[in-house]
Amino acid sequence: MSTIGENIRMYREQRNMSQQELAMKVRVGVATIQKYESGEQIPDTPTILKLCTALDVPASELLERADLSNSSSLDPEIEYLIKEIGIKRAKLILRKAKEFSEEDFLRVMQMLYELKYNKES
Repeated sequence: MSTIGENIRMYREQRNMSQQELAMKVRVGVATIQKYESGEQIPDTPTILKLCTALDVPASELLERADLSNSSSLDPEIEYLIKEIGIKRAKLILRKAKEFSEEDFLRVMQMLYELKYNKES
């Protein structure tokens, strides 16, 4: 199953871009790109948006898991999140989310990020 790090590497290599070039475009250190690609660190939402812009790829593709051969079982993280927020809330969120365009999705993600981190300030 591919991870976001593997997807970052794949898209970066498809564009013949070095880790240093990507780091400059995203405005992070080369070591950070290396950590993303190795799976040692996961980028936050604003960084994912910057990566998408630099790699010219939609967030849905960057976040996509490539190996869906085991699609009969639910991703363990999704299963955990559904249990945590409750089935009714998860259904409501997913029904709305499937109607979103890529632009809508990114806007919602940015709003959620701002709500979380502006409250903590």
